[in-house]
Amino acid sequence: MRAPCSLRVLAPLLLVLLVPAPTRAEVALAPDAPGRYVVRSGDTLWGIAGRFLRDPWRWHALWRANPGIANPDLIYPGDLLELVEVDGEPQLQLTRGGGDRTLGYRDGMRVVKRSPQARVTSLEDAVPVIPVASIAPFLTQPLVADSDQVERAAYVVGFPDEHLVVGTFDSIYVRRLARADSARYQVVRPGKALRDPDTNELLGYEVEFVATAALERVGDPAKLRIARAEREVGIGDRVIPAEQERSLENFYPEPGPAGVRGRILSVLKGVSQIGQFDVVILNKGERDGIKAGHVLEVFIGGETAPDQVRRGGFDWNWRDDSPLDSEFWFGDFSFEGWRADPPGEDGMPLHADMRRDRDTYLRPYERAGVVMVFRVFDRVSFALVLEAYRAMAVGDRVAPPPA
Repeated sequence: MRAPCSLRVLAPLLLVLLVPAPTRAEVALAPDAPGRYVVRSGDTLWGIAGRFLRDPWRWHALWRANPGIANPDLIYPGDLLELVEVDGEPQLQLTRGGGDRTLGYRDGMRVVKRSPQARVTSLEDAVPVIPVASIAPFLTQPLVADSDQVERAAYVVGFPDEHLVVGTFDSIYVRRLARADSARYQVVRPGKALRDPDTNELLGYEVEFVATAALERVGDPAKLRIARAEREVGIGDRVIPAEQERSLENFYPEPGPAGVRGRILSVLKGVSQIGQFDVVILNKGERDGIKAGHVLEVFIGGETAPDQVRRGGFDWNWRDDSPLDSEFWFGDFSFEGWRADPPGEDGMPLHADMRRDRDTYLRPYERAGVVMVFRVFDRVSFALVLEAYRAMAVGDRVAPPPA
């Protein structure tokens, strides 16, 4: 039995009332925001949001208030997005498949109808939040470990044949693997120490992924066969149970916690300058309130730079350099006043307080990019560079965008 028309109209109105109305500041549009956009294969939610919004992490502000979108996090190639104004506020309207009528969901599938035939689309075909290919290897690889984990882990002790290193399809002998905790294992190599640049606290060790291996038999030593190797396996490499793949279904961009100030500790894949879609390690993790999906802005600057003019490297006027000028006698010093030294001591005559002019300056902070956290450990986290306005480097600072 169909609900009366008045109830069908009232239901979406109630949904709108239950959602806080976004302010203009929350939904500032991009200067060249299109009036409409058809979702294409290869798009990401972040990229689409960047077409419409100045700050892509505020994308829910455009879509949450729209009762016509059952789940704004699931859009598909072929869907039509139209930018409209409702009560003076921008809003996105979505038409499934450019005009298809959504019937609902059945057995985890989205069912839409286009005359004269039905079409069923898997939820896995939905547009991802960010480029999944850029982070997929880092979702199942361990990447960070503390010293105890490294010391306690099983390790490669040798090979059936006389080799120093082995690769795919070769076998390896492993100690400390007396029982089968898993059928699949990862071979990893401990890397450099990760220390907080501000406090020098040891946050963990970077771990380099080496290979995946299948267990052939337990024992002392156990025997494993390499299934896939990214680099050659050597004696001393550590062996740990393989982690399960992680899903991005409930992965939503949102500003990081207010007040968090962090630094970039490292950049993976061996690059020196950081650019778009590089993966970086931050010195903030779960204990700092960081979660997957948190968006942070990257800032360059803050370091001391030489003032070439005050150092005399530029515009030196030799004609004015005479005994009548204080600089002739005091160099880069300037007169600040008269004082007694030590202060307040009776009988000490006043003398000139000369201070050296500052020949350095502090570089102002400038926004350089935007990163999104996708994996979190206790004291560090991994983030993907989604936007890069300037070249970034290890040591640059991160902070949440303004609320």
